[in-house]
Amino acid sequence: MKVGLYFGSFNPIHVGHLIIGNHILNTSLVDKVWFVVSPQNPFKNEKSLLNEYDRLYLVQKAIEDNDRFKALDIEFSLPRPSYTSNTLAYLQEKYPAYQFQIIMGSDSFQNLASWNNASFIIKNYELLVYKRPQFEIANKINATIKVMDAPLLEISATHIRKLVAEGKSIKYLVPDKVEKEIIENRYFRPKENSLK
Repeated sequence: MKVGLYFGSFNPIHVGHLIIGNHILNTSLVDKVWFVVSPQNPFKNEKSLLNEYDRLYLVQKAIEDNDRFKALDIEFSLPRPSYTSNTLAYLQEKYPAYQFQIIMGSDSFQNLASWNNASFIIKNYELLVYKRPQFEIANKINATIKVMDAPLLEISATHIRKLVAEGKSIKYLVPDKVEKEIIENRYFRPKENSLK
C-alpha cells in the first residue's frame, strides 16, 4: 500500500490541509493519506501550540468521515523535538510492506536541506510537493519529487488563531466540527478572556 505522510503541527487543522490531502488522493499516487501530528516541531515556537492531544482530536474530528484519511499520534511517544527522519525510520520498521511518500509544501521543501538527517529523507523517499504562494520549487538537492498542482489556498493556521483570539468567525476556514470544538473549548483564546 502507498501512503502519503502529511506531517504538521495542525494548530489547528483547516480546510487547506484537507483539500491538499484530498487532492493527493485524487492523483492516485497514494492509497491513503496519514496526518502525522507533530507534538513539537523543532522549527516552531512551542508556546503557540495547543496541547498535542487536543490538536490530534481536532484532526480526528476533521477526517472522521473519510476512511482514506488517518490521524497518527506516532510522534507522541518518540523523542522530542520531532524529527521527520526518526519518525520515518520507525514507521518503515512498523509497516515494512508499506511504501511511504512525504507530502510537503514548497516552503518546507525549500528548508529540507537544513532538516535533521536530511540526506536519509532525500535518498529514501519520494516527496509530493505542493506549491505555496511565494515559495518556488527549485530542486537543488536532487530529491525525488513530484510537483503537485494542488489548489493554491492562502489559508494559514496562524491567521485562524488570530481570528479566534480576536473573537472573529472562522467559519468555512475549518470544518464545522473543528469550529465547534474550538469555540466550545475556548482554544486559542487569550488567557485573560478565558476567565470571563
